[in-house]
Amino acid sequence: MDSTAQKTDLKAIPANVNEIKLQPTSLDIWENKYCLKSKQGERIDENIDQTYQRVAKALVEVEAKDIRQDWYEKFLWALRHGVIPAGRITSNAGAQAHKPATSTINCTVSGIISDSMEDILQKNLEAGLTLKAGCGIGYEFSTLRPKGAYVSGAGAYTSGPLSFMDIYDKTCFTVSSAGGRRGAQMATFEIGHPDVMDFIKAKREDGRLRQFNLSLLITAEFMEAVKNDADWALSFPMTQSELESDQLDLNDPAQVLWREFPAKAKYVTNDAGLVACKVSKTVKAQRLWDMIMASTYDFAEPGFILIDKVNEMNNNWFCENIRATNPCGEQPLPPYGSCLLGSVNLTRFVERPFSPDAGFDWETFREAVSIFTRMLDNVVEINGLPLPEQRHEIERKRRHGMGYLGLGSAITMMGMSYGDPASVAFTERVTKELALVGWQTGLELAKEKGAAPIMDEIFEVTGEMLRLRPEMIEDGVKLGDKLPGRVLHAKYSRYMQKIATEDAGLIEDLIEHGCRFTHHSSIAPTGTISLSLANNASNGIEPSFAHHYARNVIREGKKSKEKVDVFSFELLAYNAMVNPHALPYTDNPDHQLPDYFITADDISPIQHVDIQAAAQKWIDSSISKTANVPTEYPYEDFKHIYLYAYEQGLKGCTTFRFNPEAFQGVLVKEQDLENTTYQFELEDGQVVELKGNEEIEYDGELHSAANLFDAMKEGYYGKF
Repeated sequence: MDSTAQKTDLKAIPANVNEIKLQPTSLDIWENKYCLKSKQGERIDENIDQTYQRVAKALVEVEAKDIRQDWYEKFLWALRHGVIPAGRITSNAGAQAHKPATSTINCTVSGIISDSMEDILQKNLEAGLTLKAGCGIGYEFSTLRPKGAYVSGAGAYTSGPLSFMDIYDKTCFTVSSAGGRRGAQMATFEIGHPDVMDFIKAKREDGRLRQFNLSLLITAEFMEAVKNDADWALSFPMTQSELESDQLDLNDPAQVLWREFPAKAKYVTNDAGLVACKVSKTVKAQRLWDMIMASTYDFAEPGFILIDKVNEMNNNWFCENIRATNPCGEQPLPPYGSCLLGSVNLTRFVERPFSPDAGFDWETFREAVSIFTRMLDNVVEINGLPLPEQRHEIERKRRHGMGYLGLGSAITMMGMSYGDPASVAFTERVTKELALVGWQTGLELAKEKGAAPIMDEIFEVTGEMLRLRPEMIEDGVKLGDKLPGRVLHAKYSRYMQKIATEDAGLIEDLIEHGCRFTHHSSIAPTGTISLSLANNASNGIEPSFAHHYARNVIREGKKSKEKVDVFSFELLAYNAMVNPHALPYTDNPDHQLPDYFITADDISPIQHVDIQAAAQKWIDSSISKTANVPTEYPYEDFKHIYLYAYEQGLKGCTTFRFNPEAFQGVLVKEQDLENTTYQFELEDGQVVELKGNEEIEYDGELHSAANLFDAMKEGYYGKF
């Protein structure tokens, strides 16, 4: 044999998905978002494993000294095997020497914004401090009186809630949020507020309220009015003096409606806890519905929070009236509520991927979830929240939101198609397992470390409690009786009653001992942690957006967003383990992917809702999910998605339809950019037309035409 003959280059085939190399974009995002650096910009975390070691060390410091080493090894094992704390934890845990004013908490909600100038400005100050610490924040603005209402103290008429939202928007844009992360906000607004139509249309003005996500608080009463083509009254609470001066009849529903309202103190209230609201206008519910649907179809906002379902299923139903969520909607929270997040990467537990006998390692998954539950509970002790009200709230209830990412990628790797019956069944099972292990661990932690303080607090039974939980009357509970929080939580929470159908003994133990936390699960969008630490496994509960696409990322100092190429994790795994030449969008049969390699646009909106509904059964908080809708999807069919979501018992629904006239998304397919033409008018009046994916040199930098157009239209050019 000729020893000088050319030898074929041999490449090792990964034995499992844990050996798939990170793509360059993933490493780049880690370095820019999560790698701890000195003030001079020098790396302190030399690699991702050192990031994991830093986080594990910070979380284990909470443990007793004699068990720290044991738990450090377990925490590090879990981090290396697919548990991913949310971005604020990964970025800031163990980083106090370099950025002491940052928080490990992703989600907060403002205190109730009372209808006074002093409180509006005070809550804006608190929001600025919260954003500076790196937290996202949500607010309800329908607590503010409508535009044109008379303000007796000022002798003038108010400009309305949206004008004050503009102030909060500017604050958020100005405050540079910690860790290189721009501030994120959610504004919620009640469907019965007189200014609701203005809220629906608010973001149609270029550049307005761009630091906000907008969502409507949709009631079951409104949904039934839509279904029955009934009238819908718009109203706002009234004080005793307004009742007397306007000579209103509290028993006349044409003048006054009794409704849930978060701020009761200065308004007329009945014994059932309902507030008297003066009717200012009546419209057809269907007309208002059509306005919402048209806005959502064209502009992807406002979102849709089914607030009655949120409160019905809230574990803290007895002491909270939730009216707002964090910026992405997966955490409905009470005033000053806070919640930390974490996600389990499901792709790391897929066995024998892309084969007929592909499966899921349930035993290792349960172990990881149990360890991760303890890790997330420890974050409460190092929360770093800036406001005392926030710290009190999280320490009293110890909420955390564990979810998962990579569901779509894992489904593909096991040979299922996202949205088919097998994938829906897998989604329900993996979510239920996460929930049951979490609550069992919460019980064990309560016995070891003590239950959340609220579990041992004593609550007096009110008429409102008995109205919300009539089974308490059947159990012999009476008005004025006193019950501990652990009983109201474990026995009378609608969600915990579902857990009881799977493990009645667990619930009996929780009634006796209480739990370490009041909430355990939610599914976040996980955008950058999916792209970076999970090598672009699919976001949260979503399918992969595409298997090769562009992502628009913010670069500090760059005047528009930068377009970067990324590949789905399942494509990388398939290339490494099965066929190195396989690609999407090819006619070459030797290079084609299996039929089950589908993406967001291949999935019907109904299938999106079915997956979300399967998970929501076992998620105690909520889910951030977007049903991607093709640009040409019929409007009449689109409207049905939201009714279907309501009928399936979801807590919320969000859709996205590519509409380049309105905005440029974060995730963009090359084909959409290729098919979209943008016009730029030069100083001499000449108009230049460019395809969205063409590069253009402007102001000394290269930009994609789509990103440059969007930056100029929305007013953020040069402001990153």
